[in-house]
Amino acid sequence: MLEVSAALKQGQITPTELCQKCLSLIKKTKFLHAYITVSEEVALKQAKESEKRYKHEQSLGDLDGIPIAVKDTFSTSGIETTCASNMLKGYVPPYNARVVPKLLDQGALLIGKTNLDEFAIGSGGTDGVFGPRKQNPHSKNEDSDWLITGGSSGGSAAAMSALGSATGGSTRNPAAHCRFVGFKPSYGLVSHYGLILLVNLMDVPGILTRCVDDAAIVLSVQAGHDTNDYVSKLCIEIPKEYLVPELLSEVQSFWSKAADLFESEGAKVIEVSIPHTSYSIVCYHVSCTSGVALNMARLDGLQCSHRCDTDVPTQCKTGKIISSKHRKVEAVPYLEFIKNYIFTQAVNMAGLPAVSIPAALSNQGLPVGLRFFEHAFCDQQLLTVAKWFEKQVQFPVIQLQEFMDDCSSMITHSTKLAFNTLKRPKKF
Repeated sequence: MLEVSAALKQGQITPTELCQKCLSLIKKTKFLHAYITVSEEVALKQAKESEKRYKHEQSLGDLDGIPIAVKDTFSTSGIETTCASNMLKGYVPPYNARVVPKLLDQGALLIGKTNLDEFAIGSGGTDGVFGPRKQNPHSKNEDSDWLITGGSSGGSAAAMSALGSATGGSTRNPAAHCRFVGFKPSYGLVSHYGLILLVNLMDVPGILTRCVDDAAIVLSVQAGHDTNDYVSKLCIEIPKEYLVPELLSEVQSFWSKAADLFESEGAKVIEVSIPHTSYSIVCYHVSCTSGVALNMARLDGLQCSHRCDTDVPTQCKTGKIISSKHRKVEAVPYLEFIKNYIFTQAVNMAGLPAVSIPAALSNQGLPVGLRFFEHAFCDQQLLTVAKWFEKQVQFPVIQLQEFMDDCSSMITHSTKLAFNTLKRPKKF
């Protein structure tokens, strides 16, 4: 974002030109199913207003003129909000979620609403009614060869710069799969007023960006007390005692190298045991299913909900929503992705801030994210450490020039994107 902001301030590109290029790319990559709704007219109108401010040297800040999308679980005034479900198809909220005007007040352009697992129930990004996030168009076997973004904020990851939401890892997981930074703020630091909740006591708005600096910019805009949010808290400084990195079961070798990096700079790395992690997944599922049942009860078909002609009891449909094991999903990839929640959901239950940073490439040439978490409301400190780690690893970031000028090659090789051109990070 800083790179784009600098280009806007220097007149290398105008907000309208930037917006038009983004809209063009969205249209050319519709097969990614990244967006449910593209708010073209709204974004172009906002771009013209931003252009006027730049001409008069009255920029509102680093986000002025920057296109940003939001997950389709956030209420947007005058723009359809569906949660990737027919149950809410046609629902147009009369108000904005708190995160939306905070972006717009800084001059950001609301370019659209991103895709997700239906009602944010899922970890693969495969279970929305508007299509999966990242099907392989070059595959001979279209039914089984999937490149999944992860979920439930898979569309936000595919959109490259967007707000997501997280119940048990729904921001960090897709960020890790798609080589982006995924940041989950402390519970209560960012208002979830206007977010259509899955589980009231765990859901938080999340941030997906190219790099840590971009995530910090968005957080600085979003953080703060909101009187309309009953869980919103004032930021309280909590003394730091130690830093505990999360371990990903299949990349412990990467974590060992990361630990060496910290120790080489004088940090004291301590291996700790979290003996109750195995119980937290059970507690999570109990809380999650009961929370889903509570929130889904509002969709009774009497107001804006979808009515179908199928003569099936609603109890059966609810069971399908809550329990994913009965769904027709490719077993191997889906099961591999669902395992990640064992390591991510505990952070949501504790309300801690957490971040996923691209760190390495797997043997298959796909990105691997390393995750860190911190004490509650030590979000700034966590991002400081994440920024240092990002700088040390030097994982290749999608460049602005590559994004603006290489659209055709990106589309031609969409399933590989930049993965085959990535060099191994220097430290890994």
